Amino acid sequence: MLDLILHLMCLGAVILLIARSLPGMHVDSYGTSVMVAIVYGLINITLGFILKLLGLPFIIITMGVFLILINAFLLWITDQLLEDFEIEGIGTTFIAALLITITDTILAIIF
Repeated sequence: MLDLILHLMCLGAVILLIARSLPGMHVDSYGTSVMVAIVYGLINITLGFILKLLGLPFIIITMGVFLILINAFLLWITDQLLEDFEIEGIGTTFIAALLITITDTILAIIF
């Protein structure tokens, strides 16, 4: 349980850092970025699992590149659900999704 809390807190810090670095991505505070990490994680576990299962042929054909599209879509849904989190533009969404996915994978290995 402690590992999950640390994972979400670190991911929240990374999301805040990404938001400060990328023009077009806005997060109001660290608390909001932790909420983004929680909501994105829940959406990724539920809807993400279904989309990855249905998109498995495309994931195999593109050697995993299709996962970026799925993760960008999940991040867009997170953007629509949370009022204090905003991403402007599809390019920013793809870059943010790529950075968050890489970070989340690294944090999953650590924790």
